[in-house]
Amino acid sequence: MSAMASTLHKLVAAAVLALSLAAATPPAQAGRSCEARLPDAGAVVRGLDLAERTARALDASGAEVVLLARAGQDLSKYGLRWSHLGLAYKETTDSGTRWRVVHKLNHCGSARADLYRQGLAEFFLDDPHEYRAGYAVLSAELQYGLHALLHDNRSVQRLHTPAYNMVAYPWAQQYQQSNQWVIETMAMALEPAALSRDRAQAWLRFKGYEPTTLRLGAMTRLGARMSAANVAFDDHPNHQRFADRIDTITADSVFEWLRRAGLSETLKELR
Repeated sequence: MSAMASTLHKLVAAAVLALSLAAATPPAQAGRSCEARLPDAGAVVRGLDLAERTARALDASGAEVVLLARAGQDLSKYGLRWSHLGLAYKETTDSGTRWRVVHKLNHCGSARADLYRQGLAEFFLDDPHEYRAGYAVLSAELQYGLHALLHDNRSVQRLHTPAYNMVAYPWAQQYQQSNQWVIETMAMALEPAALSRDRAQAWLRFKGYEPTTLRLGAMTRLGARMSAANVAFDDHPNHQRFADRIDTITADSVFEWLRRAGLSETLKELR
């Protein structure tokens, strides 16, 4: 192995070390399969650069907690810009302050996911479709509720369901996808009675959250279900599923709802 390759290998090995909030788990990605491959030097540089610029922007915002998004997959055919959400918070230690991200990751295309606490570098070194970050500064009330919650592993895990479905129905509890965990956890931070998933979902409905409706034909659904363990449609109501209407929680819909509900500032973007 060349000196450059060795240096990059060490850099990436350090950068992608994630603390699972559950037990030790296999490598994870946001809904994609895991492929054993050497890190690309250009990708590492772009990921670390985006992480650094994001840290500077978040510091300048004056926020303690923000909703953070990345463009991990190309969802433009569905009219979507972002694929994956995390809750980023400022952490103060003896050595200073840093930004950490709590988010849910799918295990290599399997039907299971867990929660992780990572740095910004890890968050953006997950082989994204595009090196682009989106963030929204949350309302003071939401920041206050989330800041203490995100430091506590038990609280973070309270509404987590390991059974993963990339297109989980927003108003069911059989599965849970990554963006669904985020918005349900925000509901719990704002509503003291929302200590279960069904109560969190009821609160979100009451507050006007509207999921994204994907138009997926029968053949598309069949192909996805047969070829991917992390895709299921059996939690969706039959009358919607058979009409090719699949409702699910997307990053774009969460940003829109937060702005409409007065729970965040306008989405800002970094490229």
